Amino acid sequence: MNARSVRGAVAVAASLSALVALSACTVRPDTGAEDVSGAPAQARNLKVGWSTTSLTTAWMRQTLTTLQGDVDRLRSAGKVGSFQAFDADGDTARQIAQIRAMIRQTYDVILVDAGSPTALDPVLEEAVASGITVVAFDALPTSPVVLKVGTDRRAWGSMLAEWLVDAVGGRGDIIAMTGPAATAGEDERWAGAAAVFARHPGIRVVKTVHSPYSTAPAAKAFASAYAEHPDVRGVFALGGTLSAAALRTLAEEGGRLVPVAGENYNGFLKLWQSKRPEGFSARATAQPASLSVVALEAAVAQREGVKVPAAIDVPLPEITDDNLDAYAEPGAPDDTYPVDALPQARIDQLIGRSTGPAQG
Repeated sequence: MNARSVRGAVAVAASLSALVALSACTVRPDTGAEDVSGAPAQARNLKVGWSTTSLTTAWMRQTLTTLQGDVDRLRSAGKVGSFQAFDADGDTARQIAQIRAMIRQTYDVILVDAGSPTALDPVLEEAVASGITVVAFDALPTSPVVLKVGTDRRAWGSMLAEWLVDAVGGRGDIIAMTGPAATAGEDERWAGAAAVFARHPGIRVVKTVHSPYSTAPAAKAFASAYAEHPDVRGVFALGGTLSAAALRTLAEEGGRLVPVAGENYNGFLKLWQSKRPEGFSARATAQPASLSVVALEAAVAQREGVKVPAAIDVPLPEITDDNLDAYAEPGAPDDTYPVDALPQARIDQLIGRSTGPAQG
């Protein structure tokens, strides 16, 4: 897989119609190594479904494009026979119904980005009990029988918070920006950051701004907070659109371009790049769209008899002033999330197909 394959991925196929499904083996959910006859399992022409809470965000659309690329590669190798994406449109009950339909339609693999950490557990456990390989990625359920692929969200928060503390010299007021409502992932990110700030009594979070993950309302919310606290020395944002909104507001207000910690939203990266000659400094990380690829590769590997880890942590990238140019895409829309894909050797190592050292 090309290490730059997710760059600028914004186009999504107009149709999500399933390919014609060919027959696939049945594997035991406990090992994924054998069918009921005891013969070695083979990942051949697997019927794969992806259940996601929503396909409306740019990150989800980019994830679909990234996943489709790996589906096409595995289909060429004869391992995947069909693929269908299911959009629950933010409705947990609909997501449960869609997963139940996949069980009835005898899918071999179900990938899931969970709309609820607990509500999906019973239907996912039903799928596993019926012999389906279930792998969750990004937003994870709590069920212990589901394979999980994600990032260390606390590390996400602590990594950026440590940088921000250093960037402001360990002292000063900061503004924190979060989404409109707490989610499990966002809570974990903030917990990682809050633990760092707590170790530095010179740091004070003077305002926490709650905003939709959209630059226009986020900019309006940040401008209000900044008017109250014009002497802040830094900004900590839990999402890329939020960090972009904060930086844009600072630039338009003509004040100090204080350090901003954020995410790999291309609008933020491009603005950061343009302001870097003025001395502006930032730091960002990413929830890689390639989590979906690792999840699919893990499902295929399990059906081939590989002992796949129950939980797979994908490394977080770190975007700095020094490597920013390798990530920012000046010719791409703001609403994309540039990040390098994982090399195949690294994916193989993460899913247990290879135990040797791998870079990336």
